[in-house]
Amino acid sequence: MRSAWVRGAGALLTTAALVMTSACSADSGSDKTAAESGGKVNLTFWGWAPGYDKSVAAFNAAHPNIKVTFQKTASGSAGGYSKMLNAAKAGNAPCLAQVGYESLPSFAAAGALENVAKYADAVKGKYVDWTWKAVSVQDQVYGIPLDTGPEAMFYRADVLKKFKQPVPTTWKQFAEVGKAIHKADPNVYLTTPPSDGYDFAGLTWQAGGRWFGTEGGTWQVSIDNPQSRKVAAYWQDLHDAKVLKNTPALDTAWIADADKGHIVSYVGAVWANTLLSQNLKASAGKWAVAPMPQWEEGGKAAGNNGGSSTAVLKGCKNPKEAVEFADWFSSNTQSAENLIKNTGIYPAATDALSLPAVNQTSEFFGGQNIYDVFKEAAANTDTNWQWGPTMTQVEADFTDGMKKANSGGGSFADALTGTQSKTISAMKAQGLTASGS
Repeated sequence: MRSAWVRGAGALLTTAALVMTSACSADSGSDKTAAESGGKVNLTFWGWAPGYDKSVAAFNAAHPNIKVTFQKTASGSAGGYSKMLNAAKAGNAPCLAQVGYESLPSFAAAGALENVAKYADAVKGKYVDWTWKAVSVQDQVYGIPLDTGPEAMFYRADVLKKFKQPVPTTWKQFAEVGKAIHKADPNVYLTTPPSDGYDFAGLTWQAGGRWFGTEGGTWQVSIDNPQSRKVAAYWQDLHDAKVLKNTPALDTAWIADADKGHIVSYVGAVWANTLLSQNLKASAGKWAVAPMPQWEEGGKAAGNNGGSSTAVLKGCKNPKEAVEFADWFSSNTQSAENLIKNTGIYPAATDALSLPAVNQTSEFFGGQNIYDVFKEAAANTDTNWQWGPTMTQVEADFTDGMKKANSGGGSFADALTGTQSKTISAMKAQGLTASGS
């Protein structure tokens, strides 16, 4: 899950970041031990995704000795993460928080996470391998994986049929269809441009590029890499041809246009399926899902945009019970089915991937079993992608660069170059060793 919910993928920290983590600690006053609360453990859980509250209620009903209180916050990128980090710094953070994989390195570097390996290692085998790597560094574990964000193309099947256009299978064809539709009706656009760092990262991911890595204890920053440049040039061409609707994807205006058939497609992650089905009432039954367009005919590569953990924040007085809840939240059948239906997750728990909820047809998507497409996407996603330790800064700088590009005040390539430079500076300011690559 990402901004609408949250985003993320793998995490990797250097020794320097781990030193910063171990040097910081805080005592949480938000949660009480069993002894302090008369035999019942009370845990507080901060997050924002829809459906979380229902799984929490189901857990509480089945666990009389542990009570979890879910408190809704702003999404991570809209201030939720700042609130969590400030609370951890002040020593009054909740035990549990919804944290995207992309943000875990930043939380760890800030000393905001609790190492719960003592309790979590026993359930490691339940989860897709790369998601476990996303919540752990060396022998330290900071939470339990919840989901991933394999990407595909959501599209209005009726509108493509109306304009006698095929479902695009390559990016070349995607551009051709977009130009043909807009020429036929200037009020209709195939899609909107990527508007932030995570959208662009997913596209770079599919193209075979990487933004971060480590070598010899040094962070290698490669946001401005050949694959990113390829993606930037592609979208710049469509922008210059004026065939893109410059509306941020999935916001209120986008929803209204998509419902009217004025925006025809969205290339994004699985979690968007619930957002679309819950908000696009007039176009229900007219949508479908297909694999991401490919750079080469016959390709199958996919990107990932999203993925959250239930993280244990520094100072949690009940880490054992916190892990018990987080594991149940991700892997229990009742919880997973609720989160698939109401949150739109693609589960990180391997057993949950075979639940009926991921093998059902959808009326909204014209009777299609859309999870078949996302299963294929997940199987064709490079799981070696890594995120850096300053993603809040990266996202802010990249989003600013994309806004300028979409308004004609710069280019998509400028957004890459500027973010690369600012990221290296930000990492060095945190005491990390970083260089461009």
